[in-house]
Amino acid sequence: MDDDAFFQDLLAAVEQQLAAPQTRYVAKAFERLTSKGMSPEDAKERIAACLGEETDAMYRRKSGFDEKSYRQKLDAIDPGERFEPDGEPDVEAP
Repeated sequence: MDDDAFFQDLLAAVEQQLAAPQTRYVAKAFERLTSKGMSPEDAKERIAACLGEETDAMYRRKSGFDEKSYRQKLDAIDPGERFEPDGEPDVEAP
């Protein structure tokens, strides 16, 4: 699976998490980001990036999904940070 297909799968998983009552914390993170000016698309992409990081860590550790770490990553997303096409973050001035 190429990276783009994997990221599309992560975005689909985020959509499911946004709708699922078991992962209400994902919807709260999404609401926080969009209420502070981040576009819904950017917010979903940032959440998907956190999910990808956590999934990668899970495989590297050969352990289960670390929900606490995932929540911490979501809480740490800066709504002022945007990703440029080159993949580097571009932080907007406050």
